[in-house]
Amino acid sequence: MTAALTTSMPQLLSPPLLCSTTFMTTTQTKPTDLLPALDSLVISSRSADDLMKGIVALLHEKLTRYNWVGFYMIERDADRDMLVLGPFKGTMTPHTRIPLNQGICGAAASSGKTVVVDDVNADSRYLACSVETKSEIVVPVFAHGKVVGELDIDSHFLAAFGPEDRTLCERAAEVLGKFLERHS
Repeated sequence: MTAALTTSMPQLLSPPLLCSTTFMTTTQTKPTDLLPALDSLVISSRSADDLMKGIVALLHEKLTRYNWVGFYMIERDADRDMLVLGPFKGTMTPHTRIPLNQGICGAAASSGKTVVVDDVNADSRYLACSVETKSEIVVPVFAHGKVVGELDIDSHFLAAFGPEDRTLCERAAEVLGKFLERHS
């Protein structure tokens, strides 16, 4: 009777679970790995706007700690020069126009030097865009020897921008500047 019971009873135990452990390898893109891609963007871009959009997309998509990436271009005005928001990726910013004497962006454009801020909360120049932003790098774009704009990148991580990031961002700004020189 025991044999009859076990054969007529439904299987109460499920088959053994097979542990399929998949080992995922994450390859961390280094900023300098993207240098050849910048050169490719120059070849395929038909306008400065196309190039800026390509640079922004490349940096934002490939470097996950680059939470906001965008260009500001200088608009010359009789009253005062302004940084005007161009192509960007990330959340919308309230700072679509920045006077040259304001913020970290204004400091970089006015001085013509790259500005790296490891902790934006410790820098009185910071114009708050997002409570999540912890660090920022701003690189001026030169064309014909003058600052014409800048590349601005925010990160949700403190001290997110090291020497390789600086190299990449300065190269991106240089690529755009040379493009502008050739096409203006």
